[in-house]
Amino acid sequence: MITKAFIPYRGYYSTPFSRWQGSMQNEHAVILAGNTSKRWLAQKGWDPKIFDYVILGMTIGQPQWFYAGPWVAALLGAEATPGVTISQACTTSATCVYMAAMGIETGMFSNCYTIMTDRCSNGPHTIWPNPLGPGGEVISENWLMDNFNSDPNVGLKMIETAENVGKMGGFTKEQCDELGLRRYEQYQMALENDREFQKRYMFPAEVKIGKKKTKLVEEDEGITPTTKEGLAALKPVIPGGILTFGTQTHPADGNCAIIVTTEEEAKELSTDPSVTIKIVSYGFARTERGYMAAAPVPASKMALEKAGLKIQDIKVIKTHNPFIVNDLYFGQQMGIDPFGTEEQGFNNYGCSMVYGHPQGPTVARLIIEGIEETVMKGGGYMLWTGCAAGDTGGALILKIE
Repeated sequence: MITKAFIPYRGYYSTPFSRWQGSMQNEHAVILAGNTSKRWLAQKGWDPKIFDYVILGMTIGQPQWFYAGPWVAALLGAEATPGVTISQACTTSATCVYMAAMGIETGMFSNCYTIMTDRCSNGPHTIWPNPLGPGGEVISENWLMDNFNSDPNVGLKMIETAENVGKMGGFTKEQCDELGLRRYEQYQMALENDREFQKRYMFPAEVKIGKKKTKLVEEDEGITPTTKEGLAALKPVIPGGILTFGTQTHPADGNCAIIVTTEEEAKELSTDPSVTIKIVSYGFARTERGYMAAAPVPASKMALEKAGLKIQDIKVIKTHNPFIVNDLYFGQQMGIDPFGTEEQGFNNYGCSMVYGHPQGPTVARLIIEGIEETVMKGGGYMLWTGCAAGDTGGALILKIE
């Protein structure tokens, strides 16, 4: 159990997520994140020099990202603060928050800024030297698509690992479609009353639209309208499978930040000092090869055990669900209803399957949304969980009072 790490209430933000090849497609992910954080901190009236450590989470290479950690620290205004870069595929954000919590717990630093960013748009095309190849032929890699389509340890596409879990759970395409529609309806909750829920945490990204002009991206871009009839008409991506393009996520661009600090600092930085957000525990797991979508279950069980809790003790659950079978399997194995009502279900107000997956920042947005929902419900325990490349998974438990 973690005892000393806290998050200030509203000591976090997420930009909107933009479907890849959208408004953020030409922005350097490190520069956009640094500049967005600088604007956000200025709006808060906070001096970036209050942070004694910066953790950057990102997974997709950008020009000169060799310098990414200290570079983003300087961009946001903390020029004298060291920074480090962490990459753990889809669980990158949770790992950043956990590593920050460990720094607070051990007294290595007292006020850590975690900043997570990625740009799936225009991903790198890498060429590796191969002097022993035929005629010195190079080895090439399409950073995103090649890795989406083949886990080097298993040789399967990510969607194939999800189909494996679908078979293991005995799920049908009809169940996937039904829950996919439910998740879209839950996202609509966040848009009610002129996006009242999203405006609790969302901060616009400023992007270039010309040499001298910029615009603010203030809302999610590229959300696909979803209906029962539309989902039913879609064919499975893999013949004979249960998953369609309507029941899986899409790549996106965006960035997020979460401050992790001491209890005293959290109270000083909090918008409402009466709200306490404590990081309680972390869980991780690696499942059988080729069953990535099952990994959130053992990771969550580990986090619950470390916290001395049961799943029934959790008030709000948010999941990274790149495929809807993630939620079907999680509900089946944990004994909870993935279709549940606003009070009893999970993934209220949105999830990565609907608004997209920029990879590095995806989980941070889910955690932030979970915090806000828990506050709205009067406090309690919040669980985030999700899978990641390599048949791995993570989970994080927070206590909000």
